[in-house]
Amino acid sequence: MKIKNILPIFAIALVILIAGCNNDDDDLGNLITIPVQTTVQTTISLDAASNFAILAGSEVTNTGATVITGDIGLSPGTSIGGFPPGILNGTQHINDAIANQAKLDIVDTYNDIAARTCADVVTLSGNIGGLTLTPGLYFSTSSLDISSGDLTFDARGDAGAVFIVQIASAFTTTSGRKVILSGGALASNIFWNVGSSATFGTTSVMKGTVLATESITFNTGATLDGRALTRTGGVTLEGNTIVKQ
Repeated sequence: MKIKNILPIFAIALVILIAGCNNDDDDLGNLITIPVQTTVQTTISLDAASNFAILAGSEVTNTGATVITGDIGLSPGTSIGGFPPGILNGTQHINDAIANQAKLDIVDTYNDIAARTCADVVTLSGNIGGLTLTPGLYFSTSSLDISSGDLTFDARGDAGAVFIVQIASAFTTTSGRKVILSGGALASNIFWNVGSSATFGTTSVMKGTVLATESITFNTGATLDGRALTRTGGVTLEGNTIVKQ
């Protein structure tokens, strides 16, 4: 009789265990949470670059029905192509005083972010898809990618929380991957410092200000709530939506 009483309980527990393990990649962000950091990162100032959705060093090229909300700038390059057919809800600044000052401020901002450190900085590596990041400073000694599962930023109820991701080399997202905001997190408080180039996959969804040393490439249909800023290279667009945040 005792065995008969135990069996139903065991069966229920087994069902719960199986259900809990039956998660696809898109649910991993709810399961894998990096430890909470105690060091609060102060906000990042972009100064003259704050009004730009895109600011590049060499060129900006577009193909297709891209829509940009915010200014586009170029310094020291001279070529912004593809508007139209692209739509710009903002102003172009090509090698003028505004773009040149903004470029100087980007360099200062990049160096500010790169120099940041703290006792509880979290080291990331490889694929960061499926993680949930809380406010703080994150560091990678090589490249990072979001290639399996989506990435979540969780502000834990603090709309002023700052997230900084320092990437030593390249940053890549694969097709359809998303950056998700949770707990009051804002795209304007997320900063990606990319040591070389960033590439965003087809229909991927990005959040935050991306500061790359070299180039930034948006594949077809990729979107960004934030800014795409390069120190030396170009920005390539192909039917994208970018909204300055």
